[in-house]
Amino acid sequence: MTEKQNPHAGHKARLRERFCKNPLLVPDYELLELLLGYVILRKDTKALAKDLLQRFDSVRGVLNARPDELAAVPGFGEGLSTFWLVLHECFARHAAGAVRRRETVTDPQSLALMAQSRLGNAAHEECWAVLLDSQNRLLQWMQLRQGDLCRVAIEPREVLAAALRHNAVGIVLVHNHPGGNPRPSAPDLTLTRELGTLALRMNMRLIDHIIVTGDDYCSLAGHGLLDDLGE
Repeated sequence: MTEKQNPHAGHKARLRERFCKNPLLVPDYELLELLLGYVILRKDTKALAKDLLQRFDSVRGVLNARPDELAAVPGFGEGLSTFWLVLHECFARHAAGAVRRRETVTDPQSLALMAQSRLGNAAHEECWAVLLDSQNRLLQWMQLRQGDLCRVAIEPREVLAAALRHNAVGIVLVHNHPGGNPRPSAPDLTLTRELGTLALRMNMRLIDHIIVTGDDYCSLAGHGLLDDLGE
């Protein structure tokens, strides 16, 4: 289809040119317009971009929106849903690159950012584990169990079994709260205490339990809720 046949082609070309010259001068709705245009090739995407911003407040909000929330937006079809999943998987694997490099864990924030990339926009709770060697180097970042909207059932023995399989010494337990509040629940605290006690008996350390949402996180060690911080 030529530019004359597709009246939106000229606008998209000009928008790409402006973006390449200076990305900072492109407003949020045009940035989303560009992104949407890589999937929606022959239609104007400006209205959809503005609708997404209105619903989710910011580019971050749009990128962090759950698949069911995006599917409810008129014009956000299957192609875009798949594209968004690909984007999130790229973000998650980029954040998890530290595992492949066996980087040393020095603070909960770096782990929280890695967890948010994977779990921040999940519609259900998931429990993951960061497994570390004796020098706090990352060995594995792995999913342990997937739950429902409000709960993920995990037993301490499941976490410890995974640590044994990978010859880990340190454990950081990670899960998400889809409701948006990272504050630990009573079952979260019980699990943390039981896992910490059993880990010590097996010459391991529960270094932290981190709860994440799309925009926030809670480190139980950072709040003094763990007796053994792995020091």
